[in-house]
Amino acid sequence: MKSGLQRCLAGVASVAIAALLLCGVAQAQDTEGPLSQAEVESLRDAAFVPVDRVRAFEKILDSREKDITDLEKRGRRPGWVEDMHDALDQFGAIADELNDNLDEYDSKHRDIRKELPKLVQKIERWQTVLRGAGEDDAYNVVRKIALDNLADMRTLAQDMQTEQERYFKAHPEAEKAEKTRTASPHAPN
Repeated sequence: MKSGLQRCLAGVASVAIAALLLCGVAQAQDTEGPLSQAEVESLRDAAFVPVDRVRAFEKILDSREKDITDLEKRGRRPGWVEDMHDALDQFGAIADELNDNLDEYDSKHRDIRKELPKLVQKIERWQTVLRGAGEDDAYNVVRKIALDNLADMRTLAQDMQTEQERYFKAHPEAEKAEKTRTASPHAPN
């Protein structure tokens, strides 16, 4: 029969082990996902100014484009297919998140007219790079998802260009309010 002290020590040990396991899971979750901590911070810093946030996403997607291009240049080696799959999967997930942001900016009439033509040009370049990855059953699905996300982004960006021009022309007060909001992003609306 265990003494009270032994039971107490066993309980404390169990709690300590559980805490260590939970810390390990939390740390693993910090590194999972398509974005690095620095990229998450850059998006967080740009959260209040839509044009800045779109540019932050573009920079992140440019980084993934470079990763894919570098993989293509290095050629196939052990683990190459898995690396390409991961890079394409990350690209698709980030593009999907940018699409969500664009949808929100569109519904709230946030002015990103200056960045939309640049975004459309980048989309064309990104599509070319993703198509250049070649066919492989190991990553064709994630590549198609990424390309579909880019096609959706292109359609959305082009539609937004037209709609935003029309909206801000018809609502000059909204354009003025948007400029004020962008000039002082942390002020209450």
